Amino acid sequence: MTRIVMLGTGTPRPDPARSGPATAIVVNGTPYLVDFGPGVVRRVAAAYNKGVAALGPAAGGIKTAFLTHMHADHTAGYPDLILTPWILGRKGPIEVYGPKGLRAMTKHVLSAWKIDINNRVNGIDRLPRAGCRVVVHEITRGEIYSDGNIRVTAFPVRHGLKHAYGFRFETPDKIIVLSGDTAPTPSLAEHCAGCDVLIHETYSQHTYEKVSPKWQRYRRTHHTSSKELAALASRAKPGLLVLYHRANAGGALTLADPEEAVLNEIKQHYDGRVMTAHDLDVI
Repeated sequence: MTRIVMLGTGTPRPDPARSGPATAIVVNGTPYLVDFGPGVVRRVAAAYNKGVAALGPAAGGIKTAFLTHMHADHTAGYPDLILTPWILGRKGPIEVYGPKGLRAMTKHVLSAWKIDINNRVNGIDRLPRAGCRVVVHEITRGEIYSDGNIRVTAFPVRHGLKHAYGFRFETPDKIIVLSGDTAPTPSLAEHCAGCDVLIHETYSQHTYEKVSPKWQRYRRTHHTSSKELAALASRAKPGLLVLYHRANAGGALTLADPEEAVLNEIKQHYDGRVMTAHDLDVI
């Protein structure tokens, strides 16, 4: 059985109801994490409290993680992911797959917490140093990971960075595609054709039309509008379309997240199954 746990569905806007982007895919009781935005470990603990046994206690069972791109709202929970489960008992390393730059980020995180790490290894805790070790894999397009539960393919997306990816996950019973942050791109359309679940970012015309031409241009070149996503879904025909990271128009962090607006806009152009994701939804 494969379950998808929407740990964090937010954007850079600090919405107390939505943690930063993070998604767990649990296959046969083994969790795999995609992105680690702010609040990721606390959301993991909350999911465990809601009955997702594979995510307790506090993500110590997460041994494999994937990163779509290097923006802060997708990576600010990285120190938490490395350190907190280790403090709570993780004894072995985690493996993280992501874009070029991930190795340097990891090195600097471990350096920044060097005093804490050394104290917990040599002090009263006597924690095993291996538990905060990270094995980094900087990826390119193509198959990047496989084991008995899952096969993961990375494909480039368009988000204003040289290295940004979406992922296709193939498990024994599901094909799941997660877009990452992206403007419409042919590589995504190719990889999500006929998938069971497409988890895709989007923005609403409701906020797009309320901001300056500069930020409208940014949305067009870095993100996917509701109308564009509806067109993609109509071609790809996923079993379920899941809307997450519903982007507020840039420079307008005070604008409300237009959940009903974007859902209605999608439904005007797409007649398949669609839902808006909230933190701790289990699919």
